[in-house]
Amino acid sequence: MFFPFYNPTYLLFALPALLFGLWAQWRVQAALKKYSQVFTGRGATGAAVAQAILNAYGLPNVRIERAQGFLGDHYDPLSRTLRLSPDVYDTPSVAAVGIAAHEAGHALQHAEGYWPLQARSAIVPVVQFGSWLGPLVFMGGMLLAYAGSSLGFNVAVLGVLMFAAIAVFSLVTLPVEFDASRRAKEVLATAGFVNAEEGSGVAQVLDAAALTYVAALVQAVSTLLYYVFLLSGLRRNND
Repeated sequence: MFFPFYNPTYLLFALPALLFGLWAQWRVQAALKKYSQVFTGRGATGAAVAQAILNAYGLPNVRIERAQGFLGDHYDPLSRTLRLSPDVYDTPSVAAVGIAAHEAGHALQHAEGYWPLQARSAIVPVVQFGSWLGPLVFMGGMLLAYAGSSLGFNVAVLGVLMFAAIAVFSLVTLPVEFDASRRAKEVLATAGFVNAEEGSGVAQVLDAAALTYVAALVQAVSTLLYYVFLLSGLRRNND
């Protein structure tokens, strides 16, 4: 019998998700490489575009800060701060304004009480807890079961439930990210920050980025299914 966590069957679950994730990352990198070199005719930087969007929607109290690192762009609902990486903050490229508008879209969601964003924020602590502890509890339960303990199966089930929070988080993330991208595309075109050709580039960047969130969901679900597969085998052995 193979040790349960090195079961070669894992490749059947993990490999498709891994390949999809690599393809999604390639799409993002290709889109960023192309449209980071294409500047908008209006010449506004990512920070300037984000500020204009926030002002237009009555959110001047949301701060915009220059973050460190590549692709460290995010909106922090706790401090109401929009953090943009240097390449986005300082650059008037199609990619920069698209990403900045997307993050500003999250601020608009927060201001409107967009419920998927609220749900995602609410389960963050559970995800942070379950993402590392869930697999440990699961492995501990499996070891107990293989050692003959009657508690092993129940402990393993608990680990799966804890890890399932990651899949739930990834699922809730999809409407949050898709909606922010939709808002970004609409406001950039409506306010005249991009023309039709530039808007097409923004769409390619944001659509490619959206694929990474789909890939995260696929990877979480595939891992969860693998855990359930191991549990089903364990139950059959116990019957």
